[in-house]
Amino acid sequence: MPASPFDPSLSQASTLCLPVGCWATVLDCLADHFPAVGRAQWADRFARGRVLDAQGQPLGSEQPYRAGLRVHYYREVPVERPIPVQERVLFEDEHLLIADKPHFLPVTPAGEFVEQTLLRRLIRSTGNAHLVPLHRIDRHTAGLVMFSTNPATRGPYQQLFPTRRIEKTYEAVASALPHLAFPHVRRSRIARGEPFFCMREVDGEPNSETRIEVASAQGAVWHYRLFPVTGRTHQLRVHMAGLGAPICNDPFYPSTAPAGEPDNLARPLQLLARALAFNDPLTGEARSFQSQLGLQVP
Repeated sequence: MPASPFDPSLSQASTLCLPVGCWATVLDCLADHFPAVGRAQWADRFARGRVLDAQGQPLGSEQPYRAGLRVHYYREVPVERPIPVQERVLFEDEHLLIADKPHFLPVTPAGEFVEQTLLRRLIRSTGNAHLVPLHRIDRHTAGLVMFSTNPATRGPYQQLFPTRRIEKTYEAVASALPHLAFPHVRRSRIARGEPFFCMREVDGEPNSETRIEVASAQGAVWHYRLFPVTGRTHQLRVHMAGLGAPICNDPFYPSTAPAGEPDNLARPLQLLARALAFNDPLTGEARSFQSQLGLQVP
């Protein structure tokens, strides 16, 4: 029999609905579906209770395969490098948690990052396994991230973002744009580019919009305020690069840094999620939060 399931207060599982196939066991299916993990590692996860059924009970390595079976599993990175930055909780109540995320720290597990993410760190520090981020910011971007702390009231707060009832203010440091009139509104169509994790502007009906203001204009590098109306992946970075003013220290725009190049902690992307403001959907109260982090403004 496998060991007791991994403590859910310390982690959150990924889910897979088993595809149609001719495997004998769930282990066979997972080993084929995720060949990069390896059969031996999957067998070890079963033994340690890190593969669960839909009810959260550990599955044995001989569990018969069935198409459509919902399986929960815990992603693991064999050697996960530490990220030497520290998040800060700015606000917490029975419904929300507001965190100040430093540069380089991912919000949620992805790729090589699992435990070294804002979500996993906050679950460990608060003991609240119900934490869920209500929105995302890039790993390279610093600033405010809002979490739901309570599943019972999560829905109304989640709806603030797709219904555009929350005002997000960003700040950036980028090249001067002396020939552009401000405030300036950038509208364009953003689509997937190359490499796959980058975005690009293409012809067609706009699906993204950002209002850009100048906070200070001195020399060749200016300090900007950015107000995204939509929330496309890398939208602010793509829009600034498209205007000819890529955000300082951006590793993706206008050109991608070499693959595998380590983070330069002394040169973070100069983009900050500065403020969030909204009317609380439960009480109607006007609420606003400000990041305590800063940028390298000339």
